[in-house]
Amino acid sequence: MAGQCAGGQFIGRQRELKSLRADIERAGLDTLSGRKEPRARVLLVAGRPGSGRSALAGELAKGLAGDYPGGALRARLVQPGGAAVPTERTARDLLGAMGVTPSPGADEDELTGMVRDALAERRCLLLLDDARDAEQVDPLIPDDPGCLVIAVAQGPLTGIPDVRPCTVGGMDPKSAIELLGRFTGEVRITVDPQAAESLVELCGGQPAAMVLVGGWLAARPNTSVADAAKRLRGLPDDPEQPVGVRPLAKAFQLVHDSLSAPAARMLRLLVMAPAGLVDPNTASALAGCSFADAGLALEDFAALGLLRTSDGMPDEPREPDEAGESGGELYEVPGCLAALLHEAMTEHDRPAEIQLARARMLERTVRQLQACRAVTEPEGSDARRRLAGLPRTLRFSGPGAAEAWLLARRHALSAAARLAVADGELDTLARRLIAALVRALVAHRGPESAAPELYELHGLVLDMAERRGLHREQAAALLNLADLDVQMGRTDAALLRYRSALDAGRRANDPYAIGRAMESVAGAYQELEDWERAADWYGRALSQRLARGELADEARLYGRLGAVHIYAGRYGDALRGWRAAAAGYRRLGDMPGHARALSEVARVQEYAGRPREALRTCEEAVACARHAGDVRLQAALQLRLADTLDRLGDPTAARLHRTAAEELLETKAPGLRNP
Repeated sequence: MAGQCAGGQFIGRQRELKSLRADIERAGLDTLSGRKEPRARVLLVAGRPGSGRSALAGELAKGLAGDYPGGALRARLVQPGGAAVPTERTARDLLGAMGVTPSPGADEDELTGMVRDALAERRCLLLLDDARDAEQVDPLIPDDPGCLVIAVAQGPLTGIPDVRPCTVGGMDPKSAIELLGRFTGEVRITVDPQAAESLVELCGGQPAAMVLVGGWLAARPNTSVADAAKRLRGLPDDPEQPVGVRPLAKAFQLVHDSLSAPAARMLRLLVMAPAGLVDPNTASALAGCSFADAGLALEDFAALGLLRTSDGMPDEPREPDEAGESGGELYEVPGCLAALLHEAMTEHDRPAEIQLARARMLERTVRQLQACRAVTEPEGSDARRRLAGLPRTLRFSGPGAAEAWLLARRHALSAAARLAVADGELDTLARRLIAALVRALVAHRGPESAAPELYELHGLVLDMAERRGLHREQAAALLNLADLDVQMGRTDAALLRYRSALDAGRRANDPYAIGRAMESVAGAYQELEDWERAADWYGRALSQRLARGELADEARLYGRLGAVHIYAGRYGDALRGWRAAAAGYRRLGDMPGHARALSEVARVQEYAGRPREALRTCEEAVACARHAGDVRLQAALQLRLADTLDRLGDPTAARLHRTAAEELLETKAPGLRNP
């Protein structure tokens, strides 16, 4: 919520700000006892949602930003629905904000350790907003005493030593009336100051409630402050709500009931916006209205204090202006209103309507992601032609605009995927959404940079496939997750997933998944240097390919078997494997593959102490590469041939072959001399 900020200006709370700044300089318990402070100082801003606690913390951070050259980072620890954000996800977001790529699939301890290590290298300010408990905050506290943590919570953070609390209640009457006057103008306050004081009292001095009432009055210039107080007083209290929540609930009801039926319905549905972020595309999909009407409605909601523009902390990277393409202005649903919006939606909207609105929103997101990826395709491609047929509001002017949109909304897009999977009744949409998001991330960021996000998305697919008994999708997700585990060096974990993928592939009777899983199991054992098991599993995969007559895969697997036998020192088996691979490539007409396989045969012959045979085989491989026209391969094979001749005691012939290889690289492939 805008809190005690109006028109971009912070109002009141000077006593609290002064106290918080003084706490930064005050000696901690460790200092008083003569010990060095082991961690960063933690300041706590405590208060109910709607009390302006986040605005106060943000104003403090803004004023202190110049003292922390490492910058200011912000993380919200509660989701719009009220559930706590997993610490693992918070750590990933913080690492991303610092330009550190987290390890795909890393657990919470590893990620929070990376956060603390990254923060230890810079003097920075960390704002943790809306913490539910100390367990969310404690793992993220930097070990560097030069850093500062500002935590926002409803109550104390028991368990964090030496935390400095500042409890935020209602605003003082003077500041509260000043805040109200920013919306109503001074005249309406001056003509009836008692009514203004009464209105502030009815709002409990809560900035969020006063912003809503102020916005309502601003939209009605002919309505007096006394009329607003009378209307607010006439609204019934909900006895089931805590007393401290009632002023905000009544102010929300006043604004909600004053909206037209379509606008009120749109407002209620905005609570379903992923990560609480909404733009005209999201709003129009939820409400089933035009893009233009949705944009105007969002502007009106922001003027009423029902939404706030989405911006960052001081020194936090801002997205370029073109990030607004295919979506328009980005707004945020205030956390203090999320529960009230959800309650109103449950009361006024039927479950079938809510489900339809959610499906429309996810479908629109799928189309946006498809457009985001299509813009990276070459001009004239099928994807670009389909892109040209989309509405203008879903298109991007170029890859840069699409990438900026993807970056600005990455948290909302991930949240949309989680929402779709958790729904349980939109699995087809969920699969399409995740597939589109994966393709867009890979197209714009590459598979390595996008690996952390891809790991989470494959995990969502796995959860959905296991819940619905979709064995083919389960096998694919397990294979993708295991591949990422291998990249991160978690080979043992990958091996377990590959075996599970094999079981799922067999249940689905999916030959591709079965063969892929067998090869991957073999590759994992090879990585673990368990040559016996690696050869066994490559043999199983080869038997399946032989039964299906898949010649290219047969040749490749014969080569894999040959390589494993080399590592194990079984040169006879290695020779049979590579000769079979060479024969397979020859039958396929793959001359470069045939040449490479012959080169490996020559290598094994040398290892086996048969240099003359290795020489003849290597000459055959050179001739094959020459016939294939592969200059780089021919040069590499001639260099190997030269090495073999050196070992046979013929330096003159070796020198001739090296010269020929250098001439090939210089004259026919100059760019390949130093690959």
